[in-house]
Amino acid sequence: MSGAVQTGWAPSSGPAAPAPARRRRHWLLVASVLWAVLLAGLAWMSVRDDPPTVREQRTLDQAGPIVDRAVGELARAAGPAGLLELGSARIRSGCRVTPLSDGAALRREVGVLAPAGTERAVLTGIADRLPANWRAGVGPGLDGPELRADAGEFVAVGGRSTGDGRVRLTVETGCRPVGSGYTPTPATAAGPEAAALTAALTALDRPADAAPELVTAPCPGGALARTARSAELDPPAPAAALAPLAGGAPLLDNPPVYAYRVGDVTVLAELGPDAVRLAATVGCPD
Repeated sequence: MSGAVQTGWAPSSGPAAPAPARRRRHWLLVASVLWAVLLAGLAWMSVRDDPPTVREQRTLDQAGPIVDRAVGELARAAGPAGLLELGSARIRSGCRVTPLSDGAALRREVGVLAPAGTERAVLTGIADRLPANWRAGVGPGLDGPELRADAGEFVAVGGRSTGDGRVRLTVETGCRPVGSGYTPTPATAAGPEAAALTAALTALDRPADAAPELVTAPCPGGALARTARSAELDPPAPAAALAPLAGGAPLLDNPPVYAYRVGDVTVLAELGPDAVRLAATVGCPD
């Protein structure tokens, strides 16, 4: 037998193989779990101790008084002679706060006199009389000048012309949790606005025995701005029937809208072909 050595690859005799990769994955998993626990703890402490910072955490019942006070500020800024009416609260349900949470939005409106051609001046005057921290201003909009302001707590204020001698001011909360719901400012016994409404109904030969809807808003000085509103009435109702009450000098005569002032009360009549609506309003003192 030959003593020649067989050629080929010799068995490896190098260093040992590295540690398994699963050990590294184990420590990465442990670190990830610890990080998640830390973040969860910090989030819980924030929810427990910190005030809410987004509107979705403020409920409708928390926003309601802010909306009502904002309406009162707008009534004061419009002035007793410029304020036409306070709108009733409107609640839009079924909006989504989050993909898994329903909510509701609150909106109130204020109607203000603004004859054609004066809309920007009226809006600018109102903006100038609003609280400085609202940062109110008037700028161009899609259909004319628009007022924009921030009443705080994610309550937005806007205003624009309705094209019929009025501007409509709005106060809106956006969608948020309902909480215990919105409770309007309670209306006390009727005042001079109710008497003016009854006189207008009588002039239009409409029954005045039904109790009017009363809408209020707190004025900055502590009084209440108030609107007494009739239910919708059947037409027709000519504006000429109201002319004697206006003393021949209406604030607005732009059919179907007619408005006049008696003492401290402004009466607004919408004499449409399908329905008649009357509102009598006492604003905030200067």
